[in-house]
Amino acid sequence: MAISYAVPGLLDRLLRRETQAVATVDGINIALRHGETLGLVGESGSGKSTILKSIAGLLPPLSGRAMLNGQDDLQPRVEDRVGQHLRQVQLIFQNPDESLNPRQTIAQILAQPLKLYFGLSGQDLLDRSAALLEQVRLGAHYLDRLPSQLSGGEKQRVAVARAFAAQPELVLCDEITSALDVSVQAAVLELLDDLRRDNGTSYIFVSHDLAVVKALSDRVAVLYQGRLCELGSTSDVYSSVSHPYTEVLLGAVLEPDPDFAPTLSAGDVVELSPPTQGCPFQRRCPKRLGPICEEAVPPRRTFSEGHSIWCHREDLSET
Repeated sequence: MAISYAVPGLLDRLLRRETQAVATVDGINIALRHGETLGLVGESGSGKSTILKSIAGLLPPLSGRAMLNGQDDLQPRVEDRVGQHLRQVQLIFQNPDESLNPRQTIAQILAQPLKLYFGLSGQDLLDRSAALLEQVRLGAHYLDRLPSQLSGGEKQRVAVARAFAAQPELVLCDEITSALDVSVQAAVLELLDDLRRDNGTSYIFVSHDLAVVKALSDRVAVLYQGRLCELGSTSDVYSSVSHPYTEVLLGAVLEPDPDFAPTLSAGDVVELSPPTQGCPFQRRCPKRLGPICEEAVPPRRTFSEGHSIWCHREDLSET
């Protein structure tokens, strides 16, 4: 899959000319298993949220496609998707204040998907809404409240309840714990894990917090400048042979130890776009080999079942 934020200019649109857009995200090909949590990690601008938006139909890809259950093509634009696909793929946003209507009660917010997808009304609608709140450990007494009467953690639980009201097969989680206190964050993560086990739901989980990703994910995909650097089980990515960029990320993680000092092995440089050729990490890589990194696309190297690294180095070692 390739995705771009580029928008054709007015003249190009008037003349109906095709423009060559540079892909913000490119070469993403990942199969998600039923009931699995896939963590997406990388610095800001690595394409994590962009991928979620494309899967959700909010940002059509330049090329490629998203498939559901290995056979159903998801239409690129959310407005073109059939009701079944809208129900099966749900997105939970980072900030619940921007996704919950402040003028609607929690009952009205939860009623929307229940009416749309299942045609519930009356007492059935009320009972199901109350059950959803119980499921996210709030309670039926929240139904008459407005979002402004809830704490940040409570609002995020309502957002989770709204997503699960559709009985989805895939839930896209975009930095959903980043604005929460640590204790609330832990409670929301535990809730998500319980819901996954109870409902067999799959997650794609985006976070800057590598400890959170490690705790929740079955597999991890490491992205840099919209390109895939490493993909594997959580245990392999965090403790085995690593891509140089993965080493940089893990080396910068803070530990609750006064004597611990993070290792910044790559230059702290903000890159506005990936290189036009070669390895996407070539400009900052502490293990750069030379011209081959600048000229050739890194090959995919497989180290164990399901663990792949895209790198020119043949001497990758354990971290």
